[in-house]
Amino acid sequence: MYSSLPSSSISRFHHRFFHLEAKRRRFRQFADTHGEGRKRRKPEKRSIRSMKAVVQRVASASVEVEGRTVSAIGPGLLVLIGLHDTDTDSDAEFICRKVLNMRLFPNEKSGKNWDQNVMQRNYEVLLVSQFTLYGVLKGNKPDFHVAMPPEMAKPFYSSLVERFQRAYRVDAVKDGIFGAMMKVNLVNDGPVTMLLDSRQLSKNADDAAEG
Repeated sequence: MYSSLPSSSISRFHHRFFHLEAKRRRFRQFADTHGEGRKRRKPEKRSIRSMKAVVQRVASASVEVEGRTVSAIGPGLLVLIGLHDTDTDSDAEFICRKVLNMRLFPNEKSGKNWDQNVMQRNYEVLLVSQFTLYGVLKGNKPDFHVAMPPEMAKPFYSSLVERFQRAYRVDAVKDGIFGAMMKVNLVNDGPVTMLLDSRQLSKNADDAAEG
């Protein structure tokens, strides 16, 4: 194709061709460096498997349903429990163990703060199911689709209450009425409020000594 062209024209053609190729290579290098021209990875969906608990140190707490007191405790812990739809027994075990061993009370003999747990003080625990802990806002409206469905949550929550009672004392662990419209009254002592999340389970697998 070059035979009829003057040598000067062929030279200019080669020069222009290699110049364009160099520009194309530089563009590809730039695109690769800045992520253009490559398929972007979709963000990985992380599972949010965890049980949530809001633990409050109280001087007293009670639960009313339809104007009637169904449970009441003196000094101890009021614990609001939020169940995720993928929670398992390991999540329940973690929350139970942490709640009962949290050192939220002073030692009156030694004078040390944050030294004793609810069992060492012989205090009580009031558990209340609280699915709204897994509420998220869509606009201004709360949505609870990640909370454990009621038909699953009711037996799971009942087993959690029994787990607390076995780990401590049956008469020292009380609860409200699952699924009822409850009025929860409390006198927060401190105030002291702690948040627990069983996603800490993998990080704290070796802290059974609760030191």
